[in-house]
Amino acid sequence: MADVSYKRHIAKTITWRLVGTLDTILLSWIITGDPLAGIKIGLAEVTTKSVLYYLHERVWYKINLSKDGILLESRKRHIAKTITWRFIGTLDTMTLAWIISGNPLAALQIGFAEVITKMILYYLHERVWYKVNFGLTKRKRN
Repeated sequence: MADVSYKRHIAKTITWRLVGTLDTILLSWIITGDPLAGIKIGLAEVTTKSVLYYLHERVWYKINLSKDGILLESRKRHIAKTITWRFIGTLDTMTLAWIISGNPLAALQIGFAEVITKMILYYLHERVWYKVNFGLTKRKRN
């Protein structure tokens, strides 16, 4: 993949945030038993995670994992991005959940549940975006 635009990163940020926020709201609601806490935690994440995700995308774009000048967009790269993003995202979720719920145990439970759901959802999100040409001036096929 070549010439990734800022529009693409912003679009990926928005679509991922929608998926991630819905997942956080549902998990927080189920774990705390309080729908309002779920909504507060999910909405608090909209700002923090949008900024963090955009920065994560920019860092991964700058990491030159290439062969013969062609940026490698492989399943291994998507898995590595999934793991690094989940680490950052889980720390953010647990911090916000603890602050909002006042319950460190609930924060840990939400964070650990998210590790599973979000990694699966993020990997699928990456695979979908890999197939989308939005924001690309050209795509190199192997």
